[in-house]
Amino acid sequence: ICFSTEYVARNKSQDSGIAEMEELPVPHNIKISNITCDSFKISWEMDAKSKDRITHYFIDLNKKENKNSNKFKHKDVPTKLVAKAVPLPMTVRGHWFLSPRTEYTVAVQTASKQVDGDYVVSEWSEIIEFCTADYSKVHLTQLLEKAEVIAGRMLKFSVFYRNQHKEYFDYIREHHGNAMQPSVKDNSGSHGSPISGKLEGIFFSCSTEFNTGKPPQDSPYGRYRFEIAAEKLFNPNTNLYFGDFYCMYTAYHYVILVIAPVGSPGDEFCKQRLPQLNSKDNKFLTCTEEDGVLVYHHAQDVILEVIYTDPVDLSLGTVAEITGHQLMSLSTANAKKDPSCKTCNISVGR
Repeated sequence: ICFSTEYVARNKSQDSGIAEMEELPVPHNIKISNITCDSFKISWEMDAKSKDRITHYFIDLNKKENKNSNKFKHKDVPTKLVAKAVPLPMTVRGHWFLSPRTEYTVAVQTASKQVDGDYVVSEWSEIIEFCTADYSKVHLTQLLEKAEVIAGRMLKFSVFYRNQHKEYFDYIREHHGNAMQPSVKDNSGSHGSPISGKLEGIFFSCSTEFNTGKPPQDSPYGRYRFEIAAEKLFNPNTNLYFGDFYCMYTAYHYVILVIAPVGSPGDEFCKQRLPQLNSKDNKFLTCTEEDGVLVYHHAQDVILEVIYTDPVDLSLGTVAEITGHQLMSLSTANAKKDPSCKTCNISVGR
């Protein structure tokens, strides 16, 4: 984690009602460590002079864009975070203000509580900048468990498909030797997702219409569709991972799954960051063998977005124009997750 420091002089008149004394040591050389999506450790150095008078630390935590907000707006609420003077490093955990993958600034004051309840405080420290981490596997497992609750029954399917404009497929043939290339996933879905802006892959769908058992004829992503037999992407030589669970202020929910060939760079990326699913037995997408033939099922009540992490040659499937409509309103490109939905949010942030 990279962070920078800057010193900001503050007008003491802003801090009216709280006594200022030079005797209390000013924190310096602040260090942030052990950063997670909703916690961090903070430590600093300070002169030994008057150190034994310190009873509290005031920690001013701001999202980076708000770092110039006034301190001490009210005497009775001296700062966003008041902590008893404990041995350093001190852990800041589960604070309502902390969200994943968000830039913050933090500054520290030492304080001595007086008999009348007022505080004597030091000058503010320099300001430190840091960024919280992505969801860990523990947090993603919580999302996974929430998604399992609403996944619904499993429906049979036989193909993965990818809709794009005709120009996309023409470009692939001309410039990429007929092979669709992985690209970096956008920022749609949960803000703390470790795959957003990092994992490279190709998006596929596998949803089927309940009455036909075939892919729907409408799509938000283009009038041309590449279809490929399910076993060419999902088989005993691939691993399956849970990536995300979200909605976009709608009644229906999306689950992102990742299929990665065993031992591939995508597989190594996911192994470190995502919960792995049993390909034969999970609530979302399964590959089982019946009478020597691979059989595939997908969850009915969530919309699956499947990311395949390796290039895919167009010769492995077919490209054809769909007969339905291009429903742009259903696109999830860079879509923001609804932070108020109780079905698909966990308590550590958004």
